[in-house]
Amino acid sequence: MDVKDAVVMITGGGSGLGAASAREFATAGANVVLLDLPAAPGSEVLKTLEGQGIFAPADVTSKEQVLAAIGMARARFGAIHVLINCAGIAIAERILTREKPASLRRFARVIEVNLIGTFNVTRLVAAEMAKNQPNQDGERGVVINTASVAAFEGQIGQAAYSASKGGVMAMTLPIARDLASIGVRVCTIAPGTFETPMLATLSEPVRKALEANIPFPRRLGKPSEYAILARHIVENPMLNGETIRLDGALRMPPK
Repeated sequence: MDVKDAVVMITGGGSGLGAASAREFATAGANVVLLDLPAAPGSEVLKTLEGQGIFAPADVTSKEQVLAAIGMARARFGAIHVLINCAGIAIAERILTREKPASLRRFARVIEVNLIGTFNVTRLVAAEMAKNQPNQDGERGVVINTASVAAFEGQIGQAAYSASKGGVMAMTLPIARDLASIGVRVCTIAPGTFETPMLATLSEPVRKALEANIPFPRRLGKPSEYAILARHIVENPMLNGETIRLDGALRMPPK
């Protein structure tokens, strides 16, 4: 799919991987719809897009709010061609601590945002993509989800996060098969340890320890590197139904 003049909706677009993707696609000539919580710095990200986007505040777990955001995109740009699901949360908690079991409420919240939220936005945007005119390959849209290497090698305390990202990875192929009939491709990126707000709160020694586990390049990933891959997925029509690790050959240790 040609990125120029495409309409790209990005959940979690107010920071981290989502914000980097917004800048990458805007630079390539796309129109960007930043979908994020009202309190997110979406307006600040918009200032870096040189007028090629809008901020559509919404909670990814809410059908009504996501439909309202889709309506804003349609009213401003007429369609949605690409969806990038970056919205997510992480809660570290062992399943048993000092003989006290983990919080079921916190576990369910991570699943609700990361997995159910991704599915919710995808299903609603896919219905909008079905209205698009197909290109010469019969393509109407592209969906890119965000999993994590934790989907493969979850660490101690990552039961909820790993389960949510494993679910995202597992549903990639069946959703790609579901949407093949309308010409919509679906892929997932599974990043390793990246310079995102989730890691910004960690101490420097902890960050250095994370970097030491990465074979090459021995550093944290840059959000712009995620964005470059997302753009390539959109532009390469044979990428479909696949989860791509983006991790510098990292395999996560237990802790």
